[in-house]
Amino acid sequence: MSNNRHAISRRTMLAQSAVVGVASIAAPMINLGRYKIFGQTAPEYSARAISLMQRSLVIDMLSVLTLNGSVEAKWLTNPETFTEADFKEFIDSGINVFHPATGLGGPNAYDQSLVFFSRLNAFIAGSDERFMRIDSANDFARVKSSKKVAVILGLQNSEHFRRPDDVDFFYSLGQRVSQLTYNSRNLIGNGSTERRDEGISDFGVAIINRMNKVGMAIDVSHCGDRTTLDAFELSAKPVLITHSNCRILANGHPRDKTDEAILAVKKTGSVMGITGVRMFVSDKEPTTVESVLDHFDHVAKLIGPEHLGVGSDMDLHGYDAMPPEANRQMRAGYKGSYGFRDKIDIEGLDHPKRMFDLTEGLIRRKYSDANIEGILGGNFRRVLTQIWTA
Repeated sequence: MSNNRHAISRRTMLAQSAVVGVASIAAPMINLGRYKIFGQTAPEYSARAISLMQRSLVIDMLSVLTLNGSVEAKWLTNPETFTEADFKEFIDSGINVFHPATGLGGPNAYDQSLVFFSRLNAFIAGSDERFMRIDSANDFARVKSSKKVAVILGLQNSEHFRRPDDVDFFYSLGQRVSQLTYNSRNLIGNGSTERRDEGISDFGVAIINRMNKVGMAIDVSHCGDRTTLDAFELSAKPVLITHSNCRILANGHPRDKTDEAILAVKKTGSVMGITGVRMFVSDKEPTTVESVLDHFDHVAKLIGPEHLGVGSDMDLHGYDAMPPEANRQMRAGYKGSYGFRDKIDIEGLDHPKRMFDLTEGLIRRKYSDANIEGILGGNFRRVLTQIWTA
């Protein structure tokens, strides 16, 4: 969920880089196979959940470093202010790979994207003892052993592609994923809250073809319905839905995907990441972890768990922990159809160790260990390996 009105998005203002960690778990047994982790008084997780998190490559296909704009500016301007304690929070999260895509748009999208990737690349290079950039599928194999934070570079809009050759140029800067549109229309297609959705343009076809050629993943999470389906039909490679939910379970929310789009995910062998953003999950209260799990179940029953992943669409602490004024400004950048309520996050998935809670939920819903490992990251790893083969 990024705010892209004319010039910059909420992600530009608030969060730009993403990080990853390997869970270094100290788990003294306390009762009936449930464990404390990291020496904390709460919460407790089952031995099975901890084991699954330890052995899985855990990927969040939409998560930013921070939603606090002042903290983000401090970290990226002066990387030394990103402390060991900050780093440990990401390590302890158990998430190994982050995709910190932001949504840039408007007449200066090209220049803004250059700045975005320059800053993020400099931040990663200046902290190479803590961070690594994912450039190819081979990099996935060394993430956990590296003990570093892994980052996939991407954007939640493709307005920076002025011509097909720009795809090659931004690929050379490290970009590996690009969402075709944000919520509004661009020269490629239409966004999810645009008044009309007339699908992919001829220019968009050329951009898709070039992305296929160089091996850059196409994302349609924020795209309109016709634009989404067009992308699946036009692309020679799988098209990602990195962070969205099931429209049928959220009273028709425009940012969620129709069953027709979800079926296209299966047809092309792709993966859909489920978010924990409250209004994308349900328009009714109570909205709980179980409500989120209903979205996993719907996709699993419709197309199979091998097409499921996680794209939380938040930082480690969630939207409700943002400074109040920043939260207010973010909400003001969206149309009324977004349907904000008092809270944006969901209790139980609004803290740094949310992936452990999600794993426990998947266990409750009777998913097999193999399916849970796939949902936690194996499925996105598989499809990205296919897409990134130029």
